Amino acid sequence: MGTYIKRELVYEGKAKKVFGTDADGVCIVEYKDEATAGNGAKKGVIPGKGAVNNRVTNRLMRLLEGHGIPTHFIEELDDVSAAVRRVEIVPLETIVRNIAAGSLAARLGLAEGAKLHSPVLEYCYKNDALGDPMVNEYHIVAMGWASHSELETIAEYSFMANAVLGEYLRGAGIELVDFKLEFGRADDGKILLADEISPDTCRFWDIKTGKKLDKDRFRRDLGGVEEAYNEVLERLFGQG
Repeated sequence: MGTYIKRELVYEGKAKKVFGTDADGVCIVEYKDEATAGNGAKKGVIPGKGAVNNRVTNRLMRLLEGHGIPTHFIEELDDVSAAVRRVEIVPLETIVRNIAAGSLAARLGLAEGAKLHSPVLEYCYKNDALGDPMVNEYHIVAMGWASHSELETIAEYSFMANAVLGEYLRGAGIELVDFKLEFGRADDGKILLADEISPDTCRFWDIKTGKKLDKDRFRRDLGGVEEAYNEVLERLFGQG
């Protein structure tokens, strides 16, 4: 394990902090137990959430790296922090949907749980003040947020991640309903998968019962939030 000296706070979001280090091009991501929903309108604390999200993210990032998707992940440092490559985040949320839920179900009048004929790829502009509005490829290129070639890479990696994660999670009895990814540019311009992959950013349902094992339990006041997060951790690490 590398030894990194934590330095300046580079960024603090709703779920984590990012620090610079003494190593060139390396940051430390530190996950928090604080939880928000509705672009910060609802706030709370989920005990142990930071540790779950850190460990789940790191495991899934390693999995995706092994299947040819480059990520910013370097190594896990402790229960709540990891070393990652410094990237310039592309200001987009890339969403992959396999089953109708959340905003897709609401927008299109679909029953939650309806199977989609094929995965859906959506983009949202990362801007809390605007409510993270949905945008398309033409908006993205016109605004200079990403090029056509970068979007092709992002789409390719997103669908690859969907296939790899879906199969892996099914082995743990979890249905991957939908999930959000974020990408960044390395110093050489290469697109890397960044941010996190966790119960905060994915909809995980039990395959047999449909039980929600993600942040929807917090969003919708369903209770058992901490237990659901820990169940995801236990299932993923229990299958090796």
